[in-house]
Amino acid sequence: MLFSVQPSRSPDDPPPPPGTGRGRRAPVTPVTAAGGARPLVAALAGASASLTRLVVPIECPGCGMRDLALCPACAGLLDGAPTRRERDAPRLDRLDGRAPLPVWACAPYAGPLRDVVVAWKDKGRVDLTGVLDAAARRAGVALAPGVRAAVGRGEARARAGRGRDPVLVVPAPSTAAARRARGREPVLSLARALAQGLCAAGVEATPVRLLTQRGHDQVGRGSRGRGERLTTVRAPRRGASPGPSLAGAACLLVDDVLTTGATLAACERALAGLGAHVLGAFVVAATPPPRQGSAAHEVHLT
Repeated sequence: MLFSVQPSRSPDDPPPPPGTGRGRRAPVTPVTAAGGARPLVAALAGASASLTRLVVPIECPGCGMRDLALCPACAGLLDGAPTRRERDAPRLDRLDGRAPLPVWACAPYAGPLRDVVVAWKDKGRVDLTGVLDAAARRAGVALAPGVRAAVGRGEARARAGRGRDPVLVVPAPSTAAARRARGREPVLSLARALAQGLCAAGVEATPVRLLTQRGHDQVGRGSRGRGERLTTVRAPRRGASPGPSLAGAACLLVDDVLTTGATLAACERALAGLGAHVLGAFVVAATPPPRQGSAAHEVHLT
């Protein structure tokens, strides 16, 4: 804040009025714009934003359009209904005749959307969180009927003596090193948004961080390295958590991207080991199979 400056006194000046002598501070008059302090603050904020754009230009990570955090065309890639993508993730094959874990994705992990997700997760573009969370929230609303039906078939929420428990929305874990590097947990934010969408559509759901991961993060790892994650994801041991038992609990997994499926397979195995019933998983985007280029196999909800 700017202040008016009181002029210094000389020996020939008349004495100051009573109450303003030595030891008493003269009143300070703040300088404001003609309309008051708020217009000045708003003007300074606008000037600061303009200066920031000059020093660090903002651009859409998908197409490079300037002065937009995310252009309408790239944002629109997340507007579609979630589709099933698990058939193209080899690590999700249970190899026992059972169908793979159902996985829903908003869009293929290719083209501009790939750059958007990478910028959001690993390049500090926290300003994209609202758009991606909104996509997860819409997905929660769209998936609610299927989740409700799956819970009913499994009788996971109507166990004797336990009443109707909420669906647990469980984010895939990151390593401690990845959390420190990012300063946040992007997938946890997605899990919270998905749970909000489920609740808005009448399915009681709550996000719960249940899993931990040792070792290195998945970024830049090949198929063999990703397969190692099957042994690095852990769930709390029986009796180690102060929360309720996971036996019979209905869980829905959340991750940012589906590639080989190793991460989700590891998460399912860890939760199933404690008796939880994993209904399926949601991801923002799924890697298209090489044989189909950018057009991944899609199975629509309806």
